[in-house]
Amino acid sequence: MTKYIFITGGVVSSLGKGIVAASLGKLLRARGFSVAIQKFDPYINVDPGTMSPFQHGEVFVTDDGAETDLDLGHYERFTNTSLHQVNNVTSGSVYQTVIEKERRGEYLGATVQTIPHITNEIKARLLKAKSQFNPDFLIAEIGGTIGDIESLPFIEAIRQFRLEEGIGNSISIHVTLLPYLQTSGELKTKPSQHSVYVLRSYGIQPEILVCRTPVEIHKNEKEKIALFCSVQKDCVFECKDMKSIYEVPLALEAQNMAGVVLKLLNMKDKRPNLASWEKLVDKIKNPKGELTVALAGKYTELNDAYISVVESLKHAGLEFDRKVNIKWLASEDCKDTQKTKELLGDVDALVIPGGFGVRGIEGKLNAIRYARENNLPFLGLCLGLQCAVIEYARNVVGLDGANSTEFDENTKYPVIDLMVEQKNVAGYGGTMRLGSYPCHLKDGSKVQKAYGKKIIEERHRHRYEVNNEYKKLIEDSGLIISGSSPDGLLAEVVEYPKNDWHVACQFHPEFKSRPEEAHPLFKGLIKAALNRKK
Repeated sequence: MTKYIFITGGVVSSLGKGIVAASLGKLLRARGFSVAIQKFDPYINVDPGTMSPFQHGEVFVTDDGAETDLDLGHYERFTNTSLHQVNNVTSGSVYQTVIEKERRGEYLGATVQTIPHITNEIKARLLKAKSQFNPDFLIAEIGGTIGDIESLPFIEAIRQFRLEEGIGNSISIHVTLLPYLQTSGELKTKPSQHSVYVLRSYGIQPEILVCRTPVEIHKNEKEKIALFCSVQKDCVFECKDMKSIYEVPLALEAQNMAGVVLKLLNMKDKRPNLASWEKLVDKIKNPKGELTVALAGKYTELNDAYISVVESLKHAGLEFDRKVNIKWLASEDCKDTQKTKELLGDVDALVIPGGFGVRGIEGKLNAIRYARENNLPFLGLCLGLQCAVIEYARNVVGLDGANSTEFDENTKYPVIDLMVEQKNVAGYGGTMRLGSYPCHLKDGSKVQKAYGKKIIEERHRHRYEVNNEYKKLIEDSGLIISGSSPDGLLAEVVEYPKNDWHVACQFHPEFKSRPEEAHPLFKGLIKAALNRKK
């Protein structure tokens, strides 16, 4: 029987519920259990696909083409699993389904209400995930903060679900904040007490508390929290601020959190195999050197907009026992050629991430040109490939003013154009080329050697592609198309063979990188950067 673990958050948002969920998933997986994790987000958007990265951070894409919350990236990276559409649930998708059923007459004339219709649909999403994965444990993270109006249907659904599943088959974990007052040197427990009080008023008594704190929680404070929040003393866990999120599973394991969870769910504990994770954390704490990688993008004011890219760079650095420092560059700051030279003069590599819109494009083109002309290791992702092709077409092929029709509909040389199947698409949400697609790599190319195989599968999220009318002209001038769709019609990877590493891909490799298994393209970048540094 599947056991259910519900994770809520209180006091403030952005407490790291996703990291706690991912860490617990890691600890259970390390014991040989199967785990699935769901994210329930209370916003009305059907998915984050149309939301600004400044609002929501990165959009994480799954193999089956779902545009999801960035927490699913943490889930995949920590548990080394691939998730699907069913793992991301929003209020918007729930209400959309209920309204569509009502329009079809499936409720037989009944008045459609939050209870039971909305809550029943939420519970159905839990059961759908159980049916699809049949895991030993299903961890469900509820977005938002307890007390928010928009999350109430999810909390009520959990209350009902726990009753229906019976005692001993589910637990509730509440992640909360203990503010530390430096002037008095005290941790304050009242906000957490109040948060649990609100949760209990909704009908849910948490069995476990995970307390975010900048300092150690002393025994008497834990006992106070346990007493006033009606939880066992050994069910109050400390989650201190740490330099790396990858330290969190080991910190929780040291407090026997997984053991307590298993005991509460009447499951036998097992010895965890965390040797490789411990080795990973040791590398993080004791690097043999450092590298600096410039990340030039449009949303650099919010690091979460490129969180998978950043984590992938870190993973690749750890493969070589190196710490990777990110130099954040707003691509608009690279409009001037001389300033671009100054900004990139002290870095070991350059990454141009994905994105949309014309803002900052000219700066990205300048940065790519500098990297190509100075043999600075470069990796372009999605839009990064399109910019690499535009830059090469302008500055090497001689197609003055070459551009993408996304940025200039009337460009004389549309080297990047809208995909054929996108020509008549109306609307934005969920209408791009999304999800995992196969790619055939060119024999002897740098990317083929990096992957060590000829056929790969990677995740996509884009509308535009390299225009086939210009492919031969570009290749004849020296920029090689080293990865293509199986039918040969879509350019998936380009590389400049004269440089040590000047590679760009139309897909998003950052979504498949793992802490214990860095992605080949990021490893290729870091390896080239190390060689250049030597």
